[in-house]
Parts: sequence; C-alpha cells; structure tokens
Amino acid sequence: MIKTAADEAGLDLKVLVAVEAANDAQKHVLGKKIKARLGDNLAGKHFALWGLAFKPNTDDMRDAPSRELVADLLAAGATVTAYDPAAMPEARRIFGGELRLNYAENPMHALDGADALVIVTEWKEFRSPDFDAIRANLKTPVIFDGRNLYDPKLVRGMGFEYLAIGR
Repeated sequence: MIKTAADEAGLDLKVLVAVEAANDAQKHVLGKKIKARLGDNLAGKHFALWGLAFKPNTDDMRDAPSRELVADLLAAGATVTAYDPAAMPEARRIFGGELRLNYAENPMHALDGADALVIVTEWKEFRSPDFDAIRANLKTPVIFDGRNLYDPKLVRGMGFEYLAIGR
C-alpha cells in the first residue's frame, strides 16, 4: 500500500487506495485471459513472452506487469521463455534460478516450442513481426496481446486467434 503524508496525518484517502487496488488487479488481467482460454491448470503449456520491462526503452521492472504474469503462469504449472531487449539481466536477478523460466536471444527464438505468444511490453521491434514465422513456430496460432499492438482483423485474417486487452 502507498504510504503517504495523508496516512501519517491520519487521513483516509479511499480514492488512492482504490486506484492502487485497481492498478494491482490490472496486472493480472492478461493471466486471467490466458487461463480463461486455456484453463486454470497450465501444466504442460509453454509460453513465449515478449517484453519484461515496465515500458519500452528501459530495463525497469519495478512495477512491470510481466512480474505478476510470469508468477501467475508459473504458479499454474506453465513454462515460459522470455525475450526483452534490455530487461533480461534484471529479470534474471528478480526471478533468480527459476528453472521453468528461460530467456531467448531474440524474439523468434522465444517462440520455439511455445503453445502461444504473450506480448507484455510494446517494444518497437515487436510492432511489425513476421507473422508467417510466428505462426510456423507456435504449436497453436494464439497471440495474447497485453499492449494492443496489432490490428485484430489483420492478425485474425492471417490465421491467428488474437486475444487482446480491452478489445
């Protein structure tokens, strides 16, 4: 919970508490969308995760949704291979030696053996991918897009099941 001057003065700022709760809940939306599609037990499922940083062009993971998503996926029994252009060293520090979390040298290698692609950070290099190569590398052509990077009609027209946030 946020510790503010209002707390120290004994004031109850319910709006701040509600905003913080809503922000925390939002970090689990993508994981819930994945479980709604694939079931609560993700044992035997493998996910390619693009983006670990809170926002592009940084390695900052302090409040990154990827932290909660990775924890949710692992807790449900899944394995994950992640790629981020800058935040992988920080992710290794945060997640330590978690054996079910691996790191790829590029976005396409993260797809190897994955059941689905999950996009968490809107890095520029993710904006115009080779969708044919993505489809060829995924076991099932499913993209969970937490950043609404793509036009749903276009991606679905290329043979993908496309599940985005808020669309």
